[in-house]
Formats: sequence, C-alpha cells, structure tokens
Amino acid sequence: MSAPTGNEDDAYWRRPAQEPEQAHPDRAASGPQPYPGPPRMDPPPPYWRPPTVAQPPPPRAMPAQDMDALDEQEGSARTVTYGVGLVAGAIGLILMCLLCARALV
Repeated sequence: MSAPTGNEDDAYWRRPAQEPEQAHPDRAASGPQPYPGPPRMDPPPPYWRPPTVAQPPPPRAMPAQDMDALDEQEGSARTVTYGVGLVAGAIGLILMCLLCARALV
C-alpha cells in the first residue's frame, strides 16, 4: 500500500469509513456461516461433444531383418573406417617428419 498523496482526486477511490458492526449487522449477530458448497450446475446439452474421428488402422508388420547381411555390411564399414584412419595417420606422420626435418635444417 502506498502512502497517501494528499491529492483530492484520490478521495473518490477511497473506501467509505464504516465500522465492522455497521457493515454487516446480520453476520455479526449470528456468527460465522458454514460453507454451503459450490453452486449447482446445469447439465450439458445432449450433443455438446465434438464429433470423434475413427481410429486409424493398426501399423503394418516390419519386414524381417537379414542378420547375416547386416553383419557383413558392418564388417565392410569397419574395414573402410580403419583404412581411412590408417591413410590419415600415415599422411600425418609424413607431414610431421617433413616439418621436423625442415625445422632442423
């Protein structure tokens, strides 16, 4: 809450000064009221739900895998990977030797 500004325009927005007994005399005399619960709701109209979409057909079966062909392809891929690595390592070793020889001369 902010401090009063003293501006007369704010007087319109202030609450009227009331004592608690004058504000609600029936509540003060009878004590706290029990909670009556939420208000009753009207039932929804009969066709309130959107139309549903038909269920899609189940997925088809996957084709069987040829494990022997997969093992052969993995082996050839491993051979290519090792070959590329050996060639790159040989080129790197040759370049390193050339650079070191040039630095010593």
